[in-house]
Amino acid sequence: MVGCAHLFKQFSQSFKRRTPSISTSNTLIASSFISEQKMDYSTLKKHTKSEALDFIDFLNASPSPFHAVHESSRRLEKAGFQKISERDEWQLKKKGKYYFTRNGSSLVAFVIGDNYHPGQGGFSIVGAHTDSPCLKVKPISKKENVGYIEVGVQLYGGGIWHTWFDRDLGIAGRVMVEQKDGTYKHTLVHIKKPILRVPTLAIHLDGSANEAFKFNKETHMLPVLATSAKTALNAKKDDKSWGPNQTKNHHPALINVLAETMKVEARQICDFELCLFDTQPATLGGLYDEFIFSARLDNLGMTYCSLMALIQSCDNVSDEKNIRLISLFDNEEIGSTSAHGANSNLLPTTMERILSSDMGSKSAPKNMKVAFEQAVHKSFLISADMAHAVNPNYAEKYEENHRPQMHQGTVIKINANQRYATTAPTSLILREIARQKEIPIQEFVVRNDSSCGSTIGPMLSAKLGIRTVDVGNPQLSMHSIRETSGVDDVKNGTDLLKAFFELFPSVDAKVFVD
Repeated sequence: MVGCAHLFKQFSQSFKRRTPSISTSNTLIASSFISEQKMDYSTLKKHTKSEALDFIDFLNASPSPFHAVHESSRRLEKAGFQKISERDEWQLKKKGKYYFTRNGSSLVAFVIGDNYHPGQGGFSIVGAHTDSPCLKVKPISKKENVGYIEVGVQLYGGGIWHTWFDRDLGIAGRVMVEQKDGTYKHTLVHIKKPILRVPTLAIHLDGSANEAFKFNKETHMLPVLATSAKTALNAKKDDKSWGPNQTKNHHPALINVLAETMKVEARQICDFELCLFDTQPATLGGLYDEFIFSARLDNLGMTYCSLMALIQSCDNVSDEKNIRLISLFDNEEIGSTSAHGANSNLLPTTMERILSSDMGSKSAPKNMKVAFEQAVHKSFLISADMAHAVNPNYAEKYEENHRPQMHQGTVIKINANQRYATTAPTSLILREIARQKEIPIQEFVVRNDSSCGSTIGPMLSAKLGIRTVDVGNPQLSMHSIRETSGVDDVKNGTDLLKAFFELFPSVDAKVFVD
């Protein structure tokens, strides 16, 4: 009994890990914190512990695409990457490490190989996305009904929406803040306190809830912010100084909590893009700490692996013939057609601008069109988006020979109808890279009687004419508010993408396809 009590005590401790609030460039960030507890992860193997806990830090620091890009930028700068801007002329050099952001929600980072020469080298690219299904605050969100203050929301992406009921919800995203000098600043806000909740109807009033939970997305998914009575008692005097008045569109209580968190006046808040998120932090779980329980694993899981693979390989480019690049896009969950999505000009124009640079040694190519086409055909894209692990309670939903397992490696995704862009040559190249580094690989094919999701892979492959393979780490409950992935696969995914950056040119030289 003493041993059981000790074990229970060990597993009942909860985890507290906080990423410091750091501002990169002109982006401001503000957070409100709630108390969190610590968990002992002593059962975790040493070789996976640091990767898993660092990934958890990344997840908890990234409740919105804006925060994911901010956290990625912070890590890149720590690794010596220089921030550049699409507005400026680029002065690039070999072995240089650079990154830029677009809209604050997409990011591109790249390293130029020391042995890169125009016309001879290409691009080793990993593409991922920063967005996940969520609830977003409407432009006019003010609602009040039967004694409650509610917030109007839009449903973003294809979420499993019933999982959002009865969860403790915070708010995070971007706020445009007016300064006293008349300028406006993109400011991040992260309210970790559970200030919102979507309540379900009591079973006594809906006896069929356990057979079929049905709800109206417009009227039944309104988060409750406060009661009208308490709001009236805590109302603040309206400040009629300078700036816009967003309380016309949103309840003053919501505007005030944003202002207090960011330490600005309420009338400085001009506009915002805010999403709701589950305030329960990402954590390790399972008897042997083998799982990661978190929101937004799709697709912050592969965003993290892409980012860390580039950072871990960025200083080993002395003999590199290619340009190593990651592109983290926004809006994949809604089709990618935006100025900062994969269906924009973000990736092709980035490649063109890099190629047009003299790299500090020789003049740029005379015919950019030819140079770009040559580079594309020497390039390779890994579309990195999370994959489906076999669910033990629904095993019949998976093709019998393609049931990915956690801890057994990143998944190559294949679809005859081109929902994924993988081909035999691209699959072969990645397999050979994995074989040389002894990194495990799995395969996934959807059943013929099942629908199939898609990724940025087919879109970018068609847009650029670039060889592409679709991959992802296996997970359960994709698009739920709370998803599950395997601890070992964080390292598996990072190691695979790092190996791709280091080995692709040499492996590609052995593959011949007209």
